[in-house]
Amino acid sequence: MTPGDLPPGDPRGPDLPTRDLSARALPVRDLPARDLRWGDLDWADLHWRTLLARLRRFWRVSLQFRTVAITVVLSSLAVSVIGAYISISIGDNLFSSRQEQVTTEAVRANLIAQQLFTGSLETEETNPVELSALGVSVREAVSSSTTSPGGTGIAIFRTPGQPSTPQFLQPTSSRDFPADVITEDLSAAVAATAGQVLLQSVQLPNGAPGLVAGSQLSVPSAGSYELYLVYDLSDAQTTLGFVQQTLFAGGLALVALIGGVTYIVVRLVVGPVRLAAATSQRLAAGDLEVRIPEKGEDVIATLARSFNGMADGLQQQITKLAELSRLQQRFVSDVSHELRTPLTTIRLAGDVLYDRREDFPPETARIAELLHTQVQRFEVLLSDLLEISRYDAGAVELDLEPTNLVRLVEDAVDAMGSLATERGSDLHVVAPGGYFEAEVDARRIRRILRNLLGNSIEHGEGRPIVVTVDSNATAVAIAVRDYGVGMTESEVAKVFDRFWRADPSRQRTIGGTGLGLAISLEDAVQHDGRLDVWSEPHVGTCFRLTLPRERGIPITTSPLDLPPEDRAEAVKSIDA
Repeated sequence: MTPGDLPPGDPRGPDLPTRDLSARALPVRDLPARDLRWGDLDWADLHWRTLLARLRRFWRVSLQFRTVAITVVLSSLAVSVIGAYISISIGDNLFSSRQEQVTTEAVRANLIAQQLFTGSLETEETNPVELSALGVSVREAVSSSTTSPGGTGIAIFRTPGQPSTPQFLQPTSSRDFPADVITEDLSAAVAATAGQVLLQSVQLPNGAPGLVAGSQLSVPSAGSYELYLVYDLSDAQTTLGFVQQTLFAGGLALVALIGGVTYIVVRLVVGPVRLAAATSQRLAAGDLEVRIPEKGEDVIATLARSFNGMADGLQQQITKLAELSRLQQRFVSDVSHELRTPLTTIRLAGDVLYDRREDFPPETARIAELLHTQVQRFEVLLSDLLEISRYDAGAVELDLEPTNLVRLVEDAVDAMGSLATERGSDLHVVAPGGYFEAEVDARRIRRILRNLLGNSIEHGEGRPIVVTVDSNATAVAIAVRDYGVGMTESEVAKVFDRFWRADPSRQRTIGGTGLGLAISLEDAVQHDGRLDVWSEPHVGTCFRLTLPRERGIPITTSPLDLPPEDRAEAVKSIDA
Protein backbone atom coordinates (compact mmCIF):
# COMPACT_ATOMS: atom_id res chain seq x y z
CA MET A 1 0.00 0.00 0.00
CA THR A 2 1.48 3.35 -1.08
CA PRO A 3 1.70 6.33 1.30
CA GLY A 4 -0.95 8.21 -0.65
CA ASP A 5 -3.61 5.50 -0.21
CA LEU A 6 -5.86 5.87 2.81
CA PRO A 7 -7.74 2.75 3.95
CA PRO A 8 -11.41 3.04 4.88
CA GLY A 9 -11.89 4.56 8.32
CA ASP A 10 -8.41 6.13 8.36
CA PRO A 11 -8.32 9.01 10.92
CA ARG A 12 -6.52 11.16 8.34
CA GLY A 13 -9.67 11.26 6.19
CA PRO A 14 -11.41 14.38 4.77
CA ASP A 15 -12.21 17.49 6.76
CA LEU A 16 -15.61 18.49 8.10
CA PRO A 17 -18.33 17.86 5.50
CA THR A 18 -19.19 20.90 3.35
CA ARG A 19 -22.76 21.81 2.45
CA ASP A 20 -23.40 21.68 -1.28
CA LEU A 21 -25.90 24.35 -2.35
CA SER A 22 -26.82 22.26 -5.39
CA ALA A 23 -29.92 20.14 -5.28
CA ARG A 24 -28.19 17.49 -7.37
CA ALA A 25 -25.43 15.24 -6.01
CA LEU A 26 -21.95 15.44 -7.42
CA PRO A 27 -20.99 12.50 -9.61
CA VAL A 28 -19.03 9.78 -7.82
CA ARG A 29 -16.13 8.13 -9.59
CA ASP A 30 -15.87 4.41 -8.82
CA LEU A 31 -12.32 3.27 -8.14
CA PRO A 32 -11.24 -0.26 -9.16
CA ALA A 33 -10.36 -2.68 -6.38
CA ARG A 34 -6.66 -3.08 -5.75
CA ASP A 35 -5.02 -6.50 -5.75
CA LEU A 36 -3.20 -7.17 -2.44
CA ARG A 37 -0.68 -9.93 -1.99
CA TRP A 38 -1.03 -12.33 0.91
CA GLY A 39 2.21 -11.04 2.34
CA ASP A 40 0.83 -7.53 2.41
CA LEU A 41 -2.31 -8.68 4.20
CA ASP A 42 -0.40 -10.63 6.82
CA TRP A 43 1.94 -7.74 7.46
CA ALA A 44 -0.91 -5.25 7.80
CA ASP A 45 -2.87 -7.57 10.07
CA LEU A 46 0.17 -8.13 12.28
CA HIS A 47 0.92 -4.41 12.35
CA TRP A 48 -2.58 -3.42 13.42
CA ARG A 49 -2.88 -6.22 15.94
CA THR A 50 0.38 -5.22 17.58
CA LEU A 51 -0.62 -1.58 17.59
CA LEU A 52 -4.05 -2.30 19.07
CA ALA A 53 -2.57 -4.60 21.73
CA ARG A 54 -0.10 -1.93 22.80
CA LEU A 55 -2.81 0.71 22.78
CA ARG A 56 -5.13 -1.44 24.93
CA ARG A 57 -2.35 -2.11 27.42
CA PHE A 58 -1.39 1.57 27.56
CA TRP A 59 -5.07 2.42 28.07
CA ARG A 60 -5.28 0.03 31.04
CA VAL A 61 -2.10 1.09 32.82
CA SER A 62 -2.08 4.87 32.22
CA LEU A 63 -4.66 6.95 34.08
CA GLN A 64 -3.17 10.10 32.56
CA PHE A 65 -3.57 8.80 29.00
CA ARG A 66 -7.19 7.71 29.64
CA THR A 67 -8.13 11.08 31.11
CA VAL A 68 -6.54 13.08 28.29
CA ALA A 69 -7.95 10.74 25.62
CA ILE A 70 -11.49 10.88 27.01
CA THR A 71 -11.31 14.68 27.33
CA VAL A 72 -10.02 15.07 23.78
CA VAL A 73 -12.64 12.71 22.34
CA LEU A 74 -15.52 14.42 24.14
CA SER A 75 -14.16 17.86 23.25
CA SER A 76 -13.80 16.80 19.61
CA LEU A 77 -17.39 15.55 19.60
CA ALA A 78 -18.67 18.79 21.12
CA VAL A 79 -16.62 20.95 18.75
CA SER A 80 -17.76 18.84 15.77
CA VAL A 81 -21.43 19.21 16.70
CA ILE A 82 -21.10 22.96 17.25
CA GLY A 83 -19.05 23.40 14.07
CA ALA A 84 -21.53 21.39 12.01
CA TYR A 85 -24.43 23.43 13.39
CA ILE A 86 -22.65 26.72 12.62
CA SER A 87 -21.70 25.48 9.13
CA ILE A 88 -25.27 24.42 8.34
CA SER A 89 -26.68 27.68 9.68
CA ILE A 90 -24.27 29.79 7.63
CA GLY A 91 -24.94 27.71 4.52
CA ASP A 92 -28.71 28.08 4.94
CA ASN A 93 -28.37 31.84 5.48
CA LEU A 94 -26.14 32.24 2.42
CA PHE A 95 -28.51 30.25 0.26
CA SER A 96 -31.58 32.08 1.56
CA SER A 97 -30.03 35.49 0.95
CA ARG A 98 -28.95 34.56 -2.57
CA GLN A 99 -32.37 33.07 -3.25
CA GLU A 100 -34.11 36.31 -2.16
CA GLN A 101 -31.70 38.36 -4.27
CA VAL A 102 -32.27 36.18 -7.35
CA THR A 103 -36.04 36.29 -6.84
CA THR A 104 -36.02 40.09 -6.66
CA GLU A 105 -33.93 40.42 -9.81
CA ALA A 106 -36.02 37.84 -11.67
CA VAL A 107 -39.21 39.76 -10.85
CA ARG A 108 -37.63 43.02 -12.04
CA ALA A 109 -36.31 41.34 -15.21
CA ASN A 110 -39.74 39.90 -15.99
CA LEU A 111 -41.35 43.32 -15.50
CA ILE A 112 -38.83 45.01 -17.81
CA ALA A 113 -39.19 42.39 -20.53
CA GLN A 114 -43.00 42.43 -20.35
CA GLN A 115 -43.10 46.24 -20.58
CA LEU A 116 -40.76 46.28 -23.58
CA PHE A 117 -42.76 43.65 -25.48
CA THR A 118 -46.10 45.26 -24.68
CA GLY A 119 -45.01 48.80 -25.49
CA SER A 120 -43.27 47.95 -28.75
CA LEU A 121 -45.87 45.62 -30.24
CA GLU A 122 -49.02 47.62 -29.42
CA THR A 123 -47.90 50.84 -31.19
CA GLU A 124 -46.76 49.47 -34.57
CA GLU A 125 -46.80 46.46 -36.74
CA THR A 126 -43.57 44.46 -36.84
CA ASN A 127 -42.32 41.93 -39.28
CA PRO A 128 -40.52 38.73 -38.19
CA VAL A 129 -37.08 40.30 -38.57
CA GLU A 130 -37.98 43.27 -36.41
CA LEU A 131 -39.63 40.94 -33.88
CA SER A 132 -36.45 38.90 -33.60
CA ALA A 133 -34.42 42.10 -33.18
CA LEU A 134 -36.87 43.14 -30.47
CA GLY A 135 -36.25 39.85 -28.68
CA VAL A 136 -32.52 40.46 -28.72
CA SER A 137 -33.05 44.02 -27.44
CA VAL A 138 -35.23 42.73 -24.61
CA ARG A 139 -32.63 40.13 -23.68
CA GLU A 140 -29.86 42.82 -23.57
CA ALA A 141 -32.05 45.14 -21.54
CA VAL A 142 -32.75 42.41 -19.01
CA SER A 143 -29.05 41.50 -18.86
CA SER A 144 -28.04 45.13 -18.21
CA SER A 145 -30.60 45.37 -15.41
CA THR A 146 -29.09 42.41 -13.54
CA THR A 147 -26.78 43.63 -10.77
CA SER A 148 -26.28 40.35 -8.92
CA PRO A 149 -22.82 38.80 -9.29
CA GLY A 150 -22.60 35.33 -10.74
CA GLY A 151 -25.12 35.66 -13.53
CA THR A 152 -24.35 33.17 -16.27
CA GLY A 153 -27.10 33.62 -18.89
CA ILE A 154 -30.50 34.76 -20.03
CA ALA A 155 -32.84 32.97 -22.43
CA ILE A 156 -36.31 33.52 -23.91
CA PHE A 157 -38.04 30.40 -25.20
CA ARG A 158 -41.47 29.89 -26.74
CA THR A 159 -43.81 27.95 -24.56
CA PRO A 160 -44.39 24.55 -26.22
CA GLY A 161 -47.83 23.21 -27.04
CA GLN A 162 -49.65 26.49 -27.75
CA PRO A 163 -51.69 27.20 -30.93
CA SER A 164 -50.29 29.11 -33.90
CA THR A 165 -50.04 32.90 -33.67
CA PRO A 166 -49.89 35.65 -36.32
CA GLN A 167 -46.32 36.37 -35.45
CA PHE A 168 -43.45 34.18 -34.16
CA LEU A 169 -40.55 35.27 -31.95
CA GLN A 170 -37.38 33.30 -32.52
CA PRO A 171 -35.91 31.84 -29.24
CA THR A 172 -32.96 33.89 -28.06
CA SER A 173 -30.31 33.27 -25.38
CA SER A 174 -26.97 34.61 -24.26
CA ARG A 175 -23.87 32.98 -25.65
CA ASP A 176 -22.93 30.88 -22.58
CA PHE A 177 -26.44 30.01 -21.53
CA PRO A 178 -26.53 26.38 -20.20
CA ALA A 179 -29.74 25.16 -21.81
CA ASP A 180 -29.31 21.64 -20.38
CA VAL A 181 -30.10 22.82 -16.83
CA ILE A 182 -33.69 23.72 -17.85
CA THR A 183 -35.65 20.65 -16.87
CA GLU A 184 -39.02 19.59 -18.27
CA ASP A 185 -40.59 19.90 -14.84
CA LEU A 186 -39.47 23.52 -14.51
CA SER A 187 -40.63 24.34 -18.04
CA ALA A 188 -44.05 22.80 -17.43
CA ALA A 189 -44.41 24.62 -14.11
CA VAL A 190 -43.50 28.00 -15.69
CA ALA A 191 -45.95 27.43 -18.55
CA ALA A 192 -48.75 26.64 -16.09
CA THR A 193 -48.03 29.53 -13.74
CA ALA A 194 -48.44 33.09 -14.91
CA GLY A 195 -47.39 36.11 -12.93
CA GLN A 196 -44.94 34.24 -10.65
CA VAL A 197 -41.21 33.57 -10.58
CA LEU A 198 -40.20 29.94 -10.01
CA LEU A 199 -36.77 28.90 -8.73
CA GLN A 200 -34.93 25.62 -9.03
CA SER A 201 -31.51 24.56 -7.67
CA VAL A 202 -29.32 23.03 -10.34
CA GLN A 203 -25.77 21.94 -10.94
CA LEU A 204 -24.03 23.86 -13.68
CA PRO A 205 -21.91 22.15 -16.34
CA ASN A 206 -18.72 23.29 -14.56
CA GLY A 207 -19.87 21.48 -11.42
CA ALA A 208 -20.74 24.62 -9.48
CA PRO A 209 -24.12 25.03 -7.76
CA GLY A 210 -26.61 27.37 -9.41
CA LEU A 211 -30.14 28.73 -9.41
CA VAL A 212 -32.56 28.97 -12.34
CA ALA A 213 -35.33 31.60 -12.23
CA GLY A 214 -38.20 31.07 -14.66
CA SER A 215 -41.19 33.27 -15.39
CA GLN A 216 -43.87 33.60 -18.13
CA LEU A 217 -44.00 36.42 -20.69
CA SER A 218 -46.98 37.35 -22.89
CA VAL A 219 -45.86 38.70 -26.27
CA PRO A 220 -48.73 40.41 -28.16
CA SER A 221 -49.61 38.62 -31.41
CA ALA A 222 -46.80 36.10 -30.73
CA GLY A 223 -48.16 34.05 -27.83
CA SER A 224 -46.58 32.94 -24.52
CA TYR A 225 -42.85 32.78 -23.90
CA GLU A 226 -40.66 31.79 -20.98
CA LEU A 227 -37.90 33.95 -19.52
CA TYR A 228 -35.06 32.09 -17.81
CA LEU A 229 -32.18 33.56 -15.78
CA VAL A 230 -29.35 31.30 -14.58
CA TYR A 231 -27.14 32.34 -11.65
CA ASP A 232 -23.81 30.81 -10.61
CA LEU A 233 -23.53 30.40 -6.81
CA SER A 234 -19.80 29.62 -6.75
CA ASP A 235 -19.14 32.77 -4.72
CA ALA A 236 -21.49 31.57 -1.98
CA GLN A 237 -19.98 28.08 -2.12
CA THR A 238 -16.48 29.60 -1.81
CA THR A 239 -17.58 31.68 1.15
CA LEU A 240 -19.09 28.63 2.84
CA GLY A 241 -15.93 26.60 2.17
CA PHE A 242 -13.78 29.32 3.70
CA VAL A 243 -16.02 29.45 6.77
CA GLN A 244 -15.88 25.67 7.12
CA GLN A 245 -12.08 25.62 6.80
CA THR A 246 -11.88 28.33 9.43
CA LEU A 247 -14.19 26.37 11.70
CA PHE A 248 -12.18 23.18 11.16
CA ALA A 249 -8.84 24.86 11.87
CA GLY A 250 -10.29 26.65 14.87
CA GLY A 251 -11.83 23.39 16.14
CA LEU A 252 -8.52 21.56 15.81
CA ALA A 253 -6.70 24.34 17.62
CA LEU A 254 -9.35 24.36 20.37
CA VAL A 255 -9.21 20.58 20.81
CA ALA A 256 -5.39 20.68 20.88
CA LEU A 257 -5.52 23.47 23.46
CA ILE A 258 -8.01 21.54 25.58
CA GLY A 259 -5.85 18.41 25.32
CA GLY A 260 -2.73 20.33 26.33
CA VAL A 261 -4.45 21.98 29.29
CA THR A 262 -5.91 18.62 30.36
CA TYR A 263 -2.50 16.98 30.09
CA ILE A 264 -0.90 19.64 32.28
CA VAL A 265 -3.68 19.51 34.88
CA VAL A 266 -3.78 15.72 34.96
CA ARG A 267 -0.01 15.57 35.21
CA LEU A 268 -0.12 17.84 38.25
CA VAL A 269 -2.73 15.58 39.85
CA VAL A 270 -1.52 12.17 38.68
CA GLY A 271 2.15 12.89 39.40
CA PRO A 272 1.74 12.71 43.20
CA VAL A 273 -0.53 9.67 42.83
CA ARG A 274 2.11 7.95 40.71
CA LEU A 275 4.73 8.83 43.32
CA ALA A 276 2.50 7.42 46.07
CA ALA A 277 2.03 4.19 44.06
CA ALA A 278 5.79 3.83 43.53
CA THR A 279 6.41 4.51 47.22
CA SER A 280 3.83 1.91 48.27
CA GLN A 281 5.48 -0.65 45.97
CA ARG A 282 8.85 0.02 47.58
CA LEU A 283 7.22 -0.35 51.00
CA ALA A 284 5.71 -3.67 49.94
CA ALA A 285 9.14 -4.77 48.69
CA GLY A 286 10.62 -4.20 52.18
CA ASP A 287 12.05 -0.67 51.96
CA LEU A 288 10.43 0.58 55.16
CA GLU A 289 12.34 3.89 55.23
CA VAL A 290 10.87 5.34 52.02
CA ARG A 291 8.41 8.23 52.36
CA ILE A 292 6.45 10.65 50.14
CA PRO A 293 7.78 14.25 50.09
CA GLU A 294 5.34 16.63 51.80
CA LYS A 295 4.88 19.95 49.98
CA GLY A 296 2.19 22.57 50.51
CA GLU A 297 -1.09 22.32 52.37
CA ASP A 298 -3.49 21.07 49.69
CA VAL A 299 -5.23 17.71 49.53
CA ILE A 300 -2.18 16.08 47.91
CA ALA A 301 -0.03 17.22 50.82
CA THR A 302 -2.66 15.85 53.22
CA LEU A 303 -2.54 12.54 51.35
CA ALA A 304 1.27 12.51 51.64
CA ARG A 305 1.15 13.19 55.40
CA SER A 306 -1.49 10.50 55.92
CA PHE A 307 0.49 8.02 53.83
CA ASN A 308 3.70 8.77 55.70
CA GLY A 309 1.90 8.37 59.02
CA MET A 310 0.55 5.03 57.88
CA ALA A 311 4.05 4.01 56.72
CA ASP A 312 5.50 4.98 60.13
CA GLY A 313 2.88 2.88 61.91
CA LEU A 314 3.49 -0.07 59.57
CA GLN A 315 7.23 0.20 60.06
CA GLN A 316 6.86 0.13 63.82
CA GLN A 317 4.48 -2.83 63.73
CA ILE A 318 6.60 -4.74 61.22
CA THR A 319 9.71 -4.06 63.28
CA LYS A 320 7.99 -5.32 66.40
CA LEU A 321 6.67 -8.40 64.65
CA ALA A 322 10.04 -9.10 63.08
CA GLU A 323 11.73 -8.80 66.44
CA LEU A 324 9.10 -11.03 68.06
CA SER A 325 9.47 -13.59 65.27
CA ARG A 326 13.23 -13.48 65.62
CA LEU A 327 12.94 -14.05 69.38
CA GLN A 328 10.49 -16.91 68.83
CA GLN A 329 12.75 -18.54 66.26
CA ARG A 330 15.74 -18.10 68.52
CA PHE A 331 13.75 -19.48 71.44
CA VAL A 332 12.72 -22.57 69.48
CA SER A 333 16.25 -23.08 68.21
CA ASP A 334 17.81 -22.57 71.63
CA VAL A 335 15.31 -24.83 73.34
CA SER A 336 15.81 -27.51 70.71
CA HIS A 337 19.57 -27.36 71.10
CA GLU A 338 19.41 -27.24 74.88
CA LEU A 339 17.08 -30.21 74.99
CA ARG A 340 19.41 -32.37 72.92
CA THR A 341 21.90 -32.93 75.77
CA PRO A 342 19.39 -34.16 78.38
CA LEU A 343 17.47 -35.99 75.66
CA THR A 344 20.64 -37.84 74.67
CA THR A 345 21.14 -38.87 78.29
CA ILE A 346 17.51 -39.94 78.62
CA ARG A 347 17.72 -41.86 75.35
CA LEU A 348 20.85 -43.73 76.46
CA ALA A 349 19.26 -44.60 79.78
CA GLY A 350 16.03 -45.59 78.03
CA ASP A 351 17.92 -47.80 75.57
CA VAL A 352 19.57 -49.61 78.49
CA LEU A 353 16.20 -50.20 80.15
CA TYR A 354 14.63 -51.17 76.81
CA ASP A 355 17.37 -53.73 76.12
CA ARG A 356 16.86 -55.31 79.58
CA ARG A 357 13.04 -55.12 79.59
CA GLU A 358 12.78 -58.95 79.55
CA ASP A 359 14.34 -59.04 83.01
CA PHE A 360 11.68 -56.70 84.43
CA PRO A 361 8.18 -57.47 85.60
CA PRO A 362 5.53 -57.05 82.87
CA GLU A 363 4.43 -53.63 84.14
CA THR A 364 8.00 -52.30 84.23
CA ALA A 365 8.81 -53.80 80.81
CA ARG A 366 5.80 -52.01 79.33
CA ILE A 367 6.97 -48.74 80.85
CA ALA A 368 10.43 -49.27 79.32
CA GLU A 369 8.85 -49.84 75.90
CA LEU A 370 6.71 -46.69 76.21
CA LEU A 371 9.74 -44.69 77.32
CA HIS A 372 11.77 -45.93 74.35
CA THR A 373 8.95 -45.09 71.85
CA GLN A 374 8.28 -41.61 73.24
CA VAL A 375 11.97 -40.72 73.39
CA GLN A 376 12.29 -41.62 69.70
CA ARG A 377 9.24 -39.48 68.91
CA PHE A 378 10.70 -36.67 70.97
CA GLU A 379 13.91 -36.80 68.92
CA VAL A 380 11.93 -36.63 65.68
CA LEU A 381 9.93 -33.70 67.06
CA LEU A 382 13.11 -31.81 67.97
CA SER A 383 14.51 -32.41 64.50
CA ASP A 384 11.30 -31.14 62.89
CA LEU A 385 11.23 -28.07 65.13
CA LEU A 386 14.82 -27.24 64.19
CA GLU A 387 13.93 -27.65 60.49
CA ILE A 388 10.88 -25.42 60.84
CA SER A 389 12.95 -22.77 62.63
CA ARG A 390 15.42 -22.78 59.74
CA TYR A 391 12.60 -22.22 57.27
CA ASP A 392 11.18 -19.40 59.38
CA ALA A 393 14.59 -17.79 59.60
CA GLY A 394 15.17 -18.12 55.84
CA ALA A 395 18.39 -20.05 56.44
CA VAL A 396 17.64 -23.03 54.19
CA GLU A 397 20.06 -23.83 51.38
CA LEU A 398 19.47 -26.52 48.81
CA ASP A 399 22.11 -28.98 47.64
CA LEU A 400 20.95 -29.41 44.04
CA GLU A 401 22.16 -32.15 41.75
CA PRO A 402 20.67 -34.07 38.81
CA THR A 403 18.64 -36.92 40.29
CA ASN A 404 16.59 -39.72 38.77
CA LEU A 405 13.27 -39.39 40.57
CA VAL A 406 12.11 -42.89 39.65
CA ARG A 407 15.09 -44.37 41.50
CA LEU A 408 14.39 -41.99 44.38
CA VAL A 409 10.77 -43.14 44.53
CA GLU A 410 11.78 -46.80 44.45
CA ASP A 411 14.24 -46.26 47.32
CA ALA A 412 11.56 -44.51 49.38
CA VAL A 413 9.05 -47.29 48.65
CA ASP A 414 11.62 -49.93 49.66
CA ALA A 415 12.29 -48.07 52.91
CA MET A 416 8.57 -47.93 53.76
CA GLY A 417 7.80 -51.46 52.54
CA SER A 418 7.98 -53.19 55.90
CA LEU A 419 5.73 -50.61 57.54
CA ALA A 420 3.21 -50.94 54.72
CA THR A 421 3.23 -54.72 55.12
CA GLU A 422 2.48 -54.37 58.83
CA ARG A 423 -0.52 -52.18 57.96
CA GLY A 424 -1.69 -54.54 55.22
CA SER A 425 -1.14 -52.11 52.32
CA ASP A 426 0.55 -53.01 49.05
CA LEU A 427 2.80 -50.37 47.50
CA HIS A 428 2.81 -50.03 43.71
CA VAL A 429 4.89 -47.79 41.44
CA VAL A 430 3.61 -46.61 38.07
CA ALA A 431 6.21 -45.01 35.78
CA PRO A 432 4.86 -44.67 32.20
CA GLY A 433 8.28 -43.77 30.87
CA GLY A 434 10.07 -40.61 29.86
CA TYR A 435 12.99 -38.61 31.11
CA PHE A 436 12.57 -38.29 34.89
CA GLU A 437 15.85 -36.61 35.89
CA ALA A 438 15.60 -33.20 37.60
CA GLU A 439 17.81 -30.85 39.61
CA VAL A 440 16.70 -31.40 43.22
CA ASP A 441 17.99 -31.78 46.73
CA ALA A 442 17.67 -35.55 47.00
CA ARG A 443 17.62 -35.57 50.82
CA ARG A 444 14.65 -33.21 51.00
CA ILE A 445 12.69 -34.93 48.22
CA ARG A 446 13.27 -38.26 49.96
CA ARG A 447 11.90 -36.71 53.17
CA ILE A 448 8.79 -35.50 51.29
CA LEU A 449 8.20 -38.99 49.91
CA ARG A 450 8.58 -40.54 53.37
CA ASN A 451 6.05 -38.12 54.81
CA LEU A 452 3.56 -38.70 51.99
CA LEU A 453 3.96 -42.47 52.08
CA GLY A 454 3.72 -42.54 55.86
CA ASN A 455 0.55 -40.44 55.75
CA SER A 456 -0.98 -42.78 53.12
CA ILE A 457 -0.03 -45.90 55.10
CA GLU A 458 -1.46 -44.35 58.28
CA HIS A 459 -4.82 -43.51 56.69
CA GLY A 460 -4.97 -46.09 53.86
CA GLU A 461 -7.06 -48.59 55.80
CA GLY A 462 -4.87 -51.45 54.54
CA ARG A 463 -5.79 -50.81 50.90
CA PRO A 464 -3.26 -50.54 48.02
CA ILE A 465 -1.18 -47.37 47.64
CA VAL A 466 -0.12 -46.27 44.15
CA VAL A 467 2.86 -43.99 43.50
CA THR A 468 2.82 -42.49 39.97
CA VAL A 469 5.76 -40.71 38.33
CA ASP A 470 5.49 -38.83 35.05
CA SER A 471 7.12 -35.89 33.28
CA ASN A 472 6.75 -33.33 30.52
CA ALA A 473 9.04 -30.76 28.92
CA THR A 474 9.30 -28.52 31.99
CA ALA A 475 8.36 -30.55 35.06
CA VAL A 476 8.37 -33.91 36.82
CA ALA A 477 5.45 -34.97 39.02
CA ILE A 478 5.07 -37.62 41.73
CA ALA A 479 1.60 -38.57 42.98
CA VAL A 480 0.92 -40.74 46.07
CA ARG A 481 -2.63 -42.14 45.97
CA ASP A 482 -4.36 -44.12 48.71
CA TYR A 483 -7.91 -45.46 48.90
CA GLY A 484 -8.47 -44.96 52.61
CA VAL A 485 -10.69 -42.79 54.80
CA GLY A 486 -10.16 -39.55 52.83
CA MET A 487 -10.92 -36.02 54.05
CA THR A 488 -13.60 -33.39 53.72
CA GLU A 489 -13.03 -30.04 51.98
CA SER A 490 -12.58 -28.22 55.28
CA GLU A 491 -9.99 -30.79 56.36
CA VAL A 492 -8.14 -30.53 53.03
CA ALA A 493 -7.85 -26.75 53.57
CA LYS A 494 -5.98 -27.37 56.85
CA VAL A 495 -3.92 -30.42 55.91
CA PHE A 496 -0.65 -28.42 55.64
CA ASP A 497 -1.13 -26.55 58.93
CA ARG A 498 1.42 -27.21 61.65
CA PHE A 499 0.41 -29.76 64.32
CA TRP A 500 -3.01 -30.26 62.69
CA ARG A 501 -4.58 -33.72 62.66
CA ALA A 502 -7.74 -34.70 60.79
CA ASP A 503 -8.84 -37.01 63.63
CA PRO A 504 -7.09 -36.23 66.95
CA SER A 505 -8.67 -39.28 68.57
CA ARG A 506 -7.16 -41.61 65.97
CA GLN A 507 -4.29 -43.72 67.26
CA ARG A 508 -0.97 -43.07 65.51
CA THR A 509 1.08 -46.12 64.66
CA ILE A 510 3.90 -44.34 62.89
CA GLY A 511 4.58 -41.75 65.56
CA GLY A 512 4.33 -38.59 63.50
CA THR A 513 4.78 -35.12 65.01
CA GLY A 514 2.14 -33.19 63.01
CA LEU A 515 4.87 -31.23 61.19
CA GLY A 516 5.61 -33.65 58.35
CA LEU A 517 3.26 -32.20 55.73
CA ALA A 518 4.11 -28.61 56.70
CA ILE A 519 7.82 -29.39 56.22
CA SER A 520 7.04 -31.18 52.93
CA LEU A 521 5.23 -28.10 51.64
CA GLU A 522 8.20 -25.88 52.58
CA ASP A 523 10.59 -28.30 50.84
CA ALA A 524 8.47 -28.17 47.67
CA VAL A 525 8.33 -24.37 47.73
CA GLN A 526 12.10 -24.18 48.17
CA HIS A 527 12.42 -26.15 44.92
CA ASP A 528 10.02 -23.70 43.13
CA GLY A 529 7.58 -26.58 42.98
CA ARG A 530 4.05 -27.28 44.17
CA LEU A 531 2.50 -29.76 46.58
CA ASP A 532 -1.23 -30.25 45.91
CA VAL A 533 -3.79 -32.46 47.57
CA TRP A 534 -7.10 -34.02 46.55
CA SER A 535 -9.34 -36.03 48.84
CA GLU A 536 -12.88 -37.33 49.21
CA PRO A 537 -14.33 -39.05 52.27
CA HIS A 538 -14.29 -42.87 51.98
CA VAL A 539 -12.73 -42.59 48.50
CA GLY A 540 -9.14 -41.77 49.34
CA THR A 541 -6.48 -39.08 49.19
CA CYS A 542 -3.87 -38.11 46.62
CA PHE A 543 -0.86 -35.85 47.15
CA ARG A 544 0.88 -34.56 44.00
CA LEU A 545 4.41 -33.15 44.07
CA THR A 546 5.37 -31.16 40.94
CA LEU A 547 9.02 -30.09 40.51
CA PRO A 548 10.71 -28.13 37.70
CA ARG A 549 13.32 -29.95 35.66
CA GLU A 550 15.76 -27.08 36.12
CA ARG A 551 15.85 -24.42 38.80
CA GLY A 552 14.52 -21.11 37.54
CA ILE A 553 12.41 -22.54 34.70
CA PRO A 554 8.72 -22.02 35.55
CA ILE A 555 6.30 -24.94 35.54
CA THR A 556 3.73 -24.53 32.76
CA THR A 557 1.54 -27.47 33.71
CA SER A 558 1.81 -30.57 35.86
CA PRO A 559 2.43 -33.86 34.00
CA LEU A 560 -0.15 -35.63 36.20
CA ASP A 561 -3.81 -34.94 36.80
CA LEU A 562 -5.10 -34.72 40.34
CA PRO A 563 -5.86 -37.48 41.07
CA PRO A 564 -4.04 -39.34 38.27
CA GLU A 565 -5.96 -41.93 36.30
CA ASP A 566 -5.59 -45.47 37.57
CA ARG A 567 -3.32 -47.68 35.46
CA ALA A 568 -3.90 -51.05 37.06
CA GLU A 569 -2.42 -52.97 34.14
CA ALA A 570 0.85 -51.00 34.44
CA VAL A 571 1.23 -51.35 38.20
CA LYS A 572 4.59 -52.71 39.32
CA SER A 573 4.37 -54.53 42.65
CA ILE A 574 7.01 -53.88 45.28
CA ASP A 575 7.89 -56.81 47.48
CA ALA A 576 8.03 -55.69 51.06
